[in-house]
Amino acid sequence: MRITVLGGCGAWPAAGQACSGYLVEHEGFRLLVDPGYATLPRLLELVHAEEVDAVLISHGHPDHCADLHPLLRARALRDDPPSALPVHVLPGAADRVLALDRPGLLEDAYVLCEFAGGDRFEVGPFAVDTWSLPHSVPNAGLRLTAAGRVLAYTGDTGPSPAVLDLAQDADVFLAEASYPDRVPADAARHLSSALQAGEHAARAGAGRLLLTHLLPGTAPEATVAAARRAYAGEVAAAHGGLTALIG
Repeated sequence: MRITVLGGCGAWPAAGQACSGYLVEHEGFRLLVDPGYATLPRLLELVHAEEVDAVLISHGHPDHCADLHPLLRARALRDDPPSALPVHVLPGAADRVLALDRPGLLEDAYVLCEFAGGDRFEVGPFAVDTWSLPHSVPNAGLRLTAAGRVLAYTGDTGPSPAVLDLAQDADVFLAEASYPDRVPADAARHLSSALQAGEHAARAGAGRLLLTHLLPGTAPEATVAAARRAYAGEVAAAHGGLTALIG
């Protein structure tokens, strides 16, 4: 299994960067996780739009799903459009993005595969386990397993015991870390810090920690340093172009 980071910004894309977006590949299957703002140009540097096999979205905020729309346009407006793209999503999470075009333009370009937090299903070679995690909109933590290797991803989340279940013994724990060490009080129920991510990674026995959703202006080195106060394993901040083999 391999993950390529398309972007790791939270809220909006900083100059030259993109928001949350991850290409996860195994046995030739290409799964796009969270196509947030500005991720499509990064994706198209790696693969053609029609080569994406499925999309999986953690929640409906645009920094996690807005570029689903241009991805579907890039597929639908070809002379030889590919088959409908499976889009795995919480109920209603992609509705506003899918409503951006005139009715009918994209209706053959995708098929919605809705799931609820707690569901388990398969996407290509990946077994996907999900958890409902606290955020300002419904959000699913996602645990992808293939060939015995595990990638666990929080989406965006506030504190929850379920994060430990999500990350338990994961080879790579991809964790939202909007702030280095202290989350402002007005966001503390919905977002996390790198320090919290490090604590979860240590308690869950995760093999590696990859910090993502850094708010623009946040220094990656400060974020990594905060996580290392709690976690002794390998830590990195997600940025466009970072690639990691899982296992």
